[in-house]
Amino acid sequence: MRVQLLSYTPQPEQVVAAAARLCYSDSTIDHLLGQAEEQIAKLLAKILELGHYSVLEHASFTFGIEGISRACSHQLVRHRIASFSQQSQRYVSHETQFHAVTPPSIAADPVLKAKFEGFLTETHRVYSELLAAGIPAEDARFVLPNAAATKLVMTMNARELHHFFALRCCRRAQWEIRLMAKEMLLLARKSAPLLFKDAGPGCLRGACPEGSMTCGKAVEVRNEYQHINISLQNQDERSDS
Repeated sequence: MRVQLLSYTPQPEQVVAAAARLCYSDSTIDHLLGQAEEQIAKLLAKILELGHYSVLEHASFTFGIEGISRACSHQLVRHRIASFSQQSQRYVSHETQFHAVTPPSIAADPVLKAKFEGFLTETHRVYSELLAAGIPAEDARFVLPNAAATKLVMTMNARELHHFFALRCCRRAQWEIRLMAKEMLLLARKSAPLLFKDAGPGCLRGACPEGSMTCGKAVEVRNEYQHINISLQNQDERSDS
């Protein structure tokens, strides 16, 4: 899996802070954009504390994601407040190269891993045979499994990213999308640390929102993300020095 932050709204924290100030000020937009860093930090902290997330919609982030399974991408596109451009199995043929994602639970068992890889090999053989027989790729792809690797470009605004991280960084999320979400969160925090300081699974901000379905490891999760924050702060300090 590879996750990249391709682009994002220039000065996203300044833009969000200006939008928030605008709601309660008759100042010009130029003046609002010129707020001091201390003012911006204080305002954003207050906005996030109060849950006034609508102004976060003015900042967008575009990610390039490669090497995830179709099982993962099917979950991803359920987040409808986003834009997706995904590699097409209709127009991109896998005749000479068929990549797939192997779940760690299968990879850990040599016998099951061998059976899984054998299945993928047979799938590729049948797929290639269909193509060779003149079957269009859009029909031959029906034999491809959820394990088939894909790549996509995705854009979300900061508000939706907070919602996405709350759901998909949770320990109860499927392992692959959880790994992807965590990588996205690290990249988002580096580009806009004030906006995403407290972003992550829901249990970071209070009781576990999963109720009776909780993983029961809220303290462990909070410690994990606290270490992430410390690590990122240390990186920032090293880069500034």
